[in-house]
Amino acid sequence: MTQDRLRKLLIVGGGTAGWMTAALLSRMFGRTLAITLVESEEIGTIGVGEATIPPILTFNDALKIDEADFLRATQGTIKLGIQFNDWGRLGDSYMHAFGGVGHHHGLSPFVHYFLRARAAGRTDRLWDFSLNERAAMAGKFGKLAGIEGTPLPGLNYAYHFDAGLYARYLRAMAERAGVVRREGKVAGVRLRGSDGFVEALEMEGGEAIEADLFVDCTGMRSLLIGEALKVGFIDWGQWLPCDRAIAVQSENVAPPRPYTQSFAHQAGWQWRIPLQHRTGNGHVYSSRYLGEDEATQVLLDGLEGPAVTDPRVIRFRTGRRAKFWDRNVVAIGLSSGFLEPLESTSIHLIQQAVVKLATLFPDAQFDPAYAAEYNRQMVDEFDGIRDFIILHYHANQRDDAAMWRDCAAMAVPDSLARRIELFRQSGRIFREQNELFHEVGWMQVMIGQNIWPHRYDHMADALAEGKLMEFLDNLKIIMGGAVSRLPDHAAYLASIGCNVKGAA
Repeated sequence: MTQDRLRKLLIVGGGTAGWMTAALLSRMFGRTLAITLVESEEIGTIGVGEATIPPILTFNDALKIDEADFLRATQGTIKLGIQFNDWGRLGDSYMHAFGGVGHHHGLSPFVHYFLRARAAGRTDRLWDFSLNERAAMAGKFGKLAGIEGTPLPGLNYAYHFDAGLYARYLRAMAERAGVVRREGKVAGVRLRGSDGFVEALEMEGGEAIEADLFVDCTGMRSLLIGEALKVGFIDWGQWLPCDRAIAVQSENVAPPRPYTQSFAHQAGWQWRIPLQHRTGNGHVYSSRYLGEDEATQVLLDGLEGPAVTDPRVIRFRTGRRAKFWDRNVVAIGLSSGFLEPLESTSIHLIQQAVVKLATLFPDAQFDPAYAAEYNRQMVDEFDGIRDFIILHYHANQRDDAAMWRDCAAMAVPDSLARRIELFRQSGRIFREQNELFHEVGWMQVMIGQNIWPHRYDHMADALAEGKLMEFLDNLKIIMGGAVSRLPDHAAYLASIGCNVKGAA
């Protein structure tokens, strides 16, 4: 069967998507596969995907990346969750914290014991039982696999980092593994007459670069999958109204928080991502409700420190390609679709695409079953994240701005409407197959944005009331003690050789 093996892979475009693809595939296939990456220094990348979610640790581990070295090289910090401000009502604040909330007791999920105690008059926040949230708000972090002497898990975390530095870090790794980088601009794409497969890239200098398999990492231009192969785009603007982002970097004025912040504004929301050397900021907004000049001023007014770059406008359409793999082209990154970075899923979608490609890597026959399964899995990935992001917009009670009123009143996908109604009626959430967000994530957003269940699971009544109160009190005490023993986030970064600006 080795005679059918693919021998040449061409990645078109660099940036985070291109170099993540090159690094992982060169690691997995070694020099049995000749990998070339074509990019141009004259073509910039969007480069604002600076916040991640915990699966990035698995990706870095697969590449045998030393975490301390990676954090130093990318100006990285730790991320324990995302704080959402003003998303339910003005003045509301909650966190989508990584890791668990509470601890299971018997057969009923923890939330039902929490709801029972709330019905009995307790005033705890749900996040009083989240180790991640409590550590984040205290500005603490340390490696903690579990709380000693208890069955409770420790901290679950991800990273903030400079996406451009991450791409550079992965490039060096990929080139050491044999990946060849070619500088240049693509002038055209040559298709094979017999079946429409991509045969070669035609470069501006007149050279043609051939390959067996092409990976489109050309960003929103979608040079191969969109322009050359004419794969359609499914627009989700009816549910996700934002179509612009303005990005700017600012000076650090304090030690970096170990969490991302999201502030809902009149016609969109603002991100704040703390790195070692600066803070990344952006205002994602809808041009139907707000003009560019006003949106820029909203962002600049929301900075904690002086801006160190000029504001940069990014225009986008939210949605995905009808197919992610067509013929001998696989689209990875923004060429495959765009979901705003509200839940920091951009880099995760790249990661998932590369891993799935490696798992379903074709041979020279290009059996359509490979592409069909890849497309099925990636549709599930995108659609599940889509629903989770729509939930944030739809589950608001704001009456101060037209966009929020329209989002609250809109009809949402049936898959999301069913999930909201089940939680409202029963406090139950069921994870669909291998979708990204677990039950605890959905629960935090729903309760954080004031979707409260009408009842709790009757199995939670099996615990005597006194025992229930003792159980909750003990959880709070144990978690509080664990947080008190953690080092400050900035001190942890300093301990592994990072140079944190703004730290005391």
